[in-house]
Amino acid sequence: MSRVLFVVPPLVGHVNPTVGVAGELTARGHTVAWAGVPELVGALAGPRAEVLPCAVPSGQEAQRPPELRGPAALKFLWEAFLVPLAEAMAPGVEAAVRRFRPDLLVVDQQAVAGALVAERLGLPWATSATTSAEFTGALSGMPLVDGWIRGLLGDLRGRLGDPAQGGDPRFSPRLTLAFTTAELTGPLGPPPGPIRFVGPSITTRPTAADFPWPWLDPHRATVLVTLGTANGDTGTAFLTACRQAVRARAGRLQAVVVDPGRALGDPAPDPDVLVLPSVPQLPLLARTAAVICHAGHNTVCEALWHGVPLVVAPIRDDQPVVAGQVAAAGTGVRVRFGRVDATRIGRALDAVLDDPAHRGAARRIGASFRTAGGASAAATHLERLVTAEPAAEPAADPATEAVEHVTHPGPRTGRT
Repeated sequence: MSRVLFVVPPLVGHVNPTVGVAGELTARGHTVAWAGVPELVGALAGPRAEVLPCAVPSGQEAQRPPELRGPAALKFLWEAFLVPLAEAMAPGVEAAVRRFRPDLLVVDQQAVAGALVAERLGLPWATSATTSAEFTGALSGMPLVDGWIRGLLGDLRGRLGDPAQGGDPRFSPRLTLAFTTAELTGPLGPPPGPIRFVGPSITTRPTAADFPWPWLDPHRATVLVTLGTANGDTGTAFLTACRQAVRARAGRLQAVVVDPGRALGDPAPDPDVLVLPSVPQLPLLARTAAVICHAGHNTVCEALWHGVPLVVAPIRDDQPVVAGQVAAAGTGVRVRFGRVDATRIGRALDAVLDDPAHRGAARRIGASFRTAGGASAAATHLERLVTAEPAAEPAADPATEAVEHVTHPGPRTGRT
């Protein structure tokens, strides 16, 4: 059996898909570990997860200014987060490799240090692509931005990887696991490497949410409203408008609003709108008629997995790309995040609830997800990669042999 090391950034949405794949590999007899932040990985993968610690840059949890959009937000993401993250993680990734001695690394696209360390040590690695934005030509219309990012990656390779290597470290030359399907992404340009569409890795996650299930009215449709866990600084006006739109339709609708940043304060009990800091999202989606969200890839895929249509209001990063996919596939309606009010949200909500074509399209995409195989298919592709190309043993380094395995003692919250 093989030893597989998952290299993940400190982002909930990027760790989640690896949990199901790791569980599938473990069930097949393989040995699995993570290189990342023990508190976050342990909270998602469970207290028995074997986590080898990687540092993160000082202050990296700071949120971007909420007004940043478009290229400015992308520039901040790379300069203030992704590049410092790679530099901070690299020593921990190398120490984890020498301690755990994996046959294969599975590297998240935003944990670039994993790819660069693997190529320098001559180890095979696969890419974990938790969003499809990087290979759908999102930057094809912005050649200067694309060239700037490639320049940053080249500089990182000079410091952390093998300067003699070429290629984009966001894509393994051997395998990229795309946790979506072509039915959602639509046509793609020439791929940067071998891509396998496996669909989302849907895994029930541990949650501290004590959800009041009796609050749900079986005679009204339930709408889930969420902006994820990393957009609380931008969402006050949007969540307020959503609440108003639902209340205007209280005869037939009720809403559960996820508000981890307390943008709506501490609202009084309300028979129409339930505001909570967190919810058990997967079980709740099974009882949901529509989702209003920021077009985060995980939320979109989990909704479509359950055949639930969406109203999407992208904020930044990959969200406009995912929102475009939702609209093009007919699975929902896209609205402008910065220009919404209760009237616009209400109209979009009416459209996805009243037009059966949206629910039909959502069910079609959900069926494609199940056919793709999810975590099981991803595990099979990884097994084939290890069999085809066994890993070389990295040279021993006494300076890193003292690094201890870390087992997370208990769940905490993390960022997405």
